[in-house]
Amino acid sequence: MAKIRKGDLVEIISGPKMKNDKQFRGAQGIVLEVLVDEQRVIVEGLNLTTRHTRVGQTQRGSKTGGIEHIESPIHVSNVALVDPATKKPARVGFKETTVTKDGVTKVVRERYFKPSRRAESKSTAKTTKKASAKTEATKKDAE
Repeated sequence: MAKIRKGDLVEIISGPKMKNDKQFRGAQGIVLEVLVDEQRVIVEGLNLTTRHTRVGQTQRGSKTGGIEHIESPIHVSNVALVDPATKKPARVGFKETTVTKDGVTKVVRERYFKPSRRAESKSTAKTTKKASAKTEATKKDAE
């Protein structure tokens, strides 16, 4: 089962910070298409490339061609799903749940966002610093 699907909100997590005078790494966008065989995704408004098309004429007489900006594929490993609750990139897991509908029971695999370990590690680091400061203060008082 794929972790990234069409319509998901993703963030670019690797690559250059700026590309074509626009923010690249850290930019968020919606997945337009998933290229499964190539392991790539096309994200709306990101990784734009310039394509020059030949000037032509349609049957109605209007001119076509010129310079177009088209979204290019990005490798799946360079994007991360964004948790809608925190608006930050997060890891995804799957859990199996049983669903009963119209008298039929099925086992369904659902995606869920795992809690961030970074936030926990920062908060525990702060508490350990405070605890070590308190113990040093008590040692100095004891002396």
